[in-house]
Amino acid sequence: MTVSPRRNRPRRDDNANLDADRVRQGVASVQQWTDGAWQVRGIGAGASVKTYRCPGCNQEIRPGVAHLVAWPADGLGDLTDRRHWHSGCWRARDRRGPAVQRGRGAPRY
Repeated sequence: MTVSPRRNRPRRDDNANLDADRVRQGVASVQQWTDGAWQVRGIGAGASVKTYRCPGCNQEIRPGVAHLVAWPADGLGDLTDRRHWHSGCWRARDRRGPAVQRGRGAPRY
């Protein structure tokens, strides 16, 4: 007769405490910057399904690329105040100037 070893840890239902929205969208945190407080939420590669334009570098954030979303933490804004950023652009935003959008015929200096 074979006896299996006793399990010392109680069994848990690992899926019981998972909130599907929090797993998919990440958890928002408040970050202080020189221009105020911002709510920041990381977006995983699996949850990124649309193309966005990063305000830091003016380049596209393609579907399937992990990035973050930031919006003012003062609570006065709405969904139109959210901006999708590359993670590196968000971290470097205090060290670089604003992205200047030029026309196709404008000189680049």
